[in-house]
Amino acid sequence: MRADGRRDVLAVGPRVRASYHAGKQGFSCVELWLAPGAVRPLLGVAATELVGRAITLPALPGAAASRLAAALHRLDARDPLPELTETLPGSLPAVDPVRTALLRAGVDALSVHPDRGPARVHEVAGELAVSERQLRNLFADGVGVSPKHYARIDRVRTIITRAPTTPWSQLAAATGYYDQSHMTTDFRALMGVPPRAYFTDRLPARSSCGARLG
Repeated sequence: MRADGRRDVLAVGPRVRASYHAGKQGFSCVELWLAPGAVRPLLGVAATELVGRAITLPALPGAAASRLAAALHRLDARDPLPELTETLPGSLPAVDPVRTALLRAGVDALSVHPDRGPARVHEVAGELAVSERQLRNLFADGVGVSPKHYARIDRVRTIITRAPTTPWSQLAAATGYYDQSHMTTDFRALMGVPPRAYFTDRLPARSSCGARLG
C-alpha cells in the first residue's frame, strides 16, 4: 500500500542471487509466500516464468489470478489474517495431487533439517522413481529454479539462520558442504560477500529494487 492509499497486488518471483536495496518511505505491504507447486494453479503460469520479476496479478493469464487480485485489494492492511483465511481457500483451484506430492517430497529431501543435511539430486530422483530431467521439470514449474539451485539457496538460508550459534566447521558439515572453504565459496556466489563480511554488515552497495516489473 502506498502512502496515498493506492494498492498494488504483485506476484514477485524467486531470486537466484541476493540483492541489497535501500528501504523506501511511505509503503506498507502484506506478503504471502506460496508453497511449492501452488504458483501455476493460483497464478496460471509456471514459477520459472516469474524468476527475477514482479508482475501485477491482473496482468497474469487466467481467471484465478484476477479473482485473487480482487480479493486481496479488499483486505484490511492493518489486520489481513481473518479475511485471508476466508478468501484464499475459495481462490485455490484444484491441483494435481500426485505431481504436487512429488515436488514437495523433492523439496523436503533437498532441504537441510535439524537431524540431517540435504540429499543429492540423483538420490532424490531415485527415491521418487523419476528421472533427473523429470525432477528438473517439476522444480522449474513449481519452484522456479533447478533442484540443485534450490538446494544451494536452502543451504545458504540455513547458514544465515544458524551461524550466530554454530561454529563454521560444524555448520559446513551440517549443511552438506565438503568443508568450510566450499561453504564460503557458495555463500559468496549467492550472497555477494563471504559469510564473515555478511555477518559484520560489510555488504555490497545498496541500490534501487532490481526486480523487473512486467
